[in-house]
Amino acid sequence: MEIKLEYVRKRSEFGRPCSFSDYLAEVTVDIPPDPSLADDFIPQDPVDFAFQEGPVMALHEVNTERVQVSIKGVNHVEGGWPQHIDPKNSELTSRYREEVEREDVYTRSVQRLGSLVEHCIRQNNTIDIYEEYFEEEEEEEEHPSAKTISVIRWDPNTTRRMATHISWHPDANRAVAVAYCSLDFQDSRKDMSFDSYIWDLEKPYSPELTLKPSSPLVTLEYNSKDWHHVLGGCYNGQIVYWDTRKGGLPMEMTPVELSHRDPVYGACWLPSRTGTECFSGSTDGQVLWWDIRKLSQPSEKLILDITKEDQLKKALGASALDFAPTMPTKFLVGTEQGTIISCNRDAKTPPEKIAHIFSGHLGAVYSVTRNPFFPKVFLSVGDWTARIWTEELMDSSSIMETKYHTPYLLDGCWSPVKPAVFFTAKSDGTLDIWDFLFHQKEPSLSLKVSNDPLLSLCSQDNGRILGCGTRLGVVSLLEISPGLCTMRKNEKTLTSTMFEREARREKVLQDKHRERLLREQDRARARPEEQEDPQEVFEKAREDFFSIIKAEKRRRGQEDPEE
Repeated sequence: MEIKLEYVRKRSEFGRPCSFSDYLAEVTVDIPPDPSLADDFIPQDPVDFAFQEGPVMALHEVNTERVQVSIKGVNHVEGGWPQHIDPKNSELTSRYREEVEREDVYTRSVQRLGSLVEHCIRQNNTIDIYEEYFEEEEEEEEHPSAKTISVIRWDPNTTRRMATHISWHPDANRAVAVAYCSLDFQDSRKDMSFDSYIWDLEKPYSPELTLKPSSPLVTLEYNSKDWHHVLGGCYNGQIVYWDTRKGGLPMEMTPVELSHRDPVYGACWLPSRTGTECFSGSTDGQVLWWDIRKLSQPSEKLILDITKEDQLKKALGASALDFAPTMPTKFLVGTEQGTIISCNRDAKTPPEKIAHIFSGHLGAVYSVTRNPFFPKVFLSVGDWTARIWTEELMDSSSIMETKYHTPYLLDGCWSPVKPAVFFTAKSDGTLDIWDFLFHQKEPSLSLKVSNDPLLSLCSQDNGRILGCGTRLGVVSLLEISPGLCTMRKNEKTLTSTMFEREARREKVLQDKHRERLLREQDRARARPEEQEDPQEVFEKAREDFFSIIKAEKRRRGQEDPEE
């Protein structure tokens, strides 16, 4: 029978020191012996019992050499005493004897230690005690896992909103900025707040700073050059920025008449000298460049018209935006129509800025992001799949893709420390971690984070902590296992080889497809008389259909009288 004492305290008192008191012993349980159970026991005879009368001593050993120095007094000096010392003067002779003893002890100690140091140096030159002898052996591969280490409380307001975007503080990720907004069509619930929050990871139960925009924020980004500047894109199309040192009120915002006409789904800082330039994309079909020192009007504008007629009515709505500092003149735009547009800002004319178009998704592209190790390779998330593309193949489909899932995929991002690992968020609240270097058909790890859809993902720079935002405004912080956030030997080389192999395969398939189309066109030109008019084919099929129906009716009519 196990006897235990449970110590219970309130959740609000966690972390407080325990105040136990000293009191006399008391009997908590008294079980008297039952003679009737004696027959169930087997007596043991003889019984061996060991005891120790003396105290148990701890034994300590050390493997070292001991330097022993013997001190001997100087009774005489060869050649007699120095001339300035009278041997009969006991005070002078004792002082001189002490000086000689000290010099003798010091000389012998240095000689002894010198030989020991020389021996150690000679030994270290023979055997490198810091050498890794088993460097080639791979560590035992652990099972991939993830666990929830912290949950930032729900949207502090009574009316729950979605956590639409997450951004980590550039200074050691000590804080996280979360944009809260309701993206439901015509959501007119009462008492809906416009505020977004910056949370301190050490104090997850109350926001460190409350951002108060004029309209709910859809996106929120820290400035990597100036950590105190935060850029926000609003639901009404405005661009706002804050200086966190001066409180939660915005420093400046763009005028409504010169801003976007639809919600701003993407806003990125540019690596300029001043650190004040940024650009934004919206579903109104425009990409606008801004300088926070002068937000009265955009400094540049691009209309996402893939017909290159520069007409806003033909523009595609931007639902995702990505910019990589390694490619300062290029950026990617994911659209509502499932198309990904690669743009070049340095082009001379606006139509030329739309460099390439990638088509493959059946629905809106919710996320597009470049690989941090291979900038020409990028990931897109939309409809039911996540796809990997390369800019080396302009007019082809994706080189790799995940399987089609039953729930929608709503966001995705690359791992900042492993080139072949990326994360996807699904509408059933599941987080999938893919490692295409090892598994391409199934995710390496699937974790049920919430019962609500996951709308936003963002990984820390070390790849160990991943933030997930849900539809009800809950932000969960997940700690990834070391196997999914530690780069292995030659992993970057193997990933590059994999991407190049898949690109070559896709290029071969693309060339074969073009050859087949050319052969079909040549056959069509060689035999134009064999081509049938589509209308004639339709009429012939129509007559055959009705003739079959009439024959079936006659057959049934002949069978009825016999019955």
